[in-house]
Amino acid sequence: MKTSELTRKLIEFDTTNPPGNEEKCIRHIGSLLKNAGFHTDYYYFAPKRPSLIARLLPPATATLSQQLPICFSGHVDVVPATASDWKHPPFKPVISDGKLYGRGASDMKGGVAAIINAALSLNQHRLKRSLILVITAGEENSCQGATHLAALPEKPLPEVGALLIAEPTSNYPYLGHKGLLWLKFAVRGKTAHSSMPAEGENAILKAARLLLQLEKYDFNSSPHPLLGAATLNPGTIKGGININSVPDYAEFTIDIRTTPNLSHQQLLNDLKNHLNKDVEIEIIQNETGFSSDPSHPWIQQVFSLCQKYQRSTKQIKAEGISYYTDGAVMKRACGEPPTIILGPGEPHMAHKVDEFCRLDRLEQATEIFLKIMNNWCLQF
Repeated sequence: MKTSELTRKLIEFDTTNPPGNEEKCIRHIGSLLKNAGFHTDYYYFAPKRPSLIARLLPPATATLSQQLPICFSGHVDVVPATASDWKHPPFKPVISDGKLYGRGASDMKGGVAAIINAALSLNQHRLKRSLILVITAGEENSCQGATHLAALPEKPLPEVGALLIAEPTSNYPYLGHKGLLWLKFAVRGKTAHSSMPAEGENAILKAARLLLQLEKYDFNSSPHPLLGAATLNPGTIKGGININSVPDYAEFTIDIRTTPNLSHQQLLNDLKNHLNKDVEIEIIQNETGFSSDPSHPWIQQVFSLCQKYQRSTKQIKAEGISYYTDGAVMKRACGEPPTIILGPGEPHMAHKVDEFCRLDRLEQATEIFLKIMNNWCLQF
């Protein structure tokens, strides 16, 4: 089965998150791998929401390398899609002009399909090191599946020698991503009639002043060599109950994308000192990012493999991405191996209407993944 055909099949499973309901899709992948000789285990963090760990072990007669296994990972949940906005129904994939359209084509069922097809093509009889595939549920909401696997007492995520996350990168290898710190700020005031505002204390105005302070916030940190500078963006704001009252409550949220050289706890402490004392700060999500050493031999090998698939003559160099992935959670849980984010999807199509993935990139990714697997698993 071509990778484009497997991608189409995976897109047909509606795994919109929320609610997720990834079970049928995950079980389909698991059956393909089990029939090919993989050991498969399912781990549920909620009903109908399992993650899959599949292991391909060397034959008992093989002379084994002592080195650790390699791990490939991807998620199958997708963000919501409003069918009326799409040229084609989002869960009835269509191929047109060399592109496969459908929700998840790029983010990231195309990457998962490339992992599976590469793994199914691996010569198992020559295996010297193990291959581990981790297919997660719930990535689009706080990396729920990966976080659940990492927290299990039986530690199903083993130490690995290298880790690849097949998020959309147009088959360009990236060496890390920013962390995220989502915060809610609550401001309280005193209500009064809007015709007598001096009798009250306007919480919306207090929130506005805080936002202006945050606009000028200085992280006091040098840009990271791979990931650049940290960023801060207000995402939501609400307050008040009607137009003719002084609001006694307002809240807003901010999204901070951090670099590995920034301590989240120090950042929180600094924000509290920077702002007024009467603001309440609640942590919504707190996840650190990661970066990998570009000089590591495996990373240099992957760079070399990917170079010929680039459309331009631009030399591949060490870079990072801004969006968050399972990579940071998986890297910590698997013993801090060198980690690469690399997949066939188009980054600019993630979460968009008429999402697509190029057919040629799907097959290229499968070739790249198989070469990486061969270099790791078949060498003594």
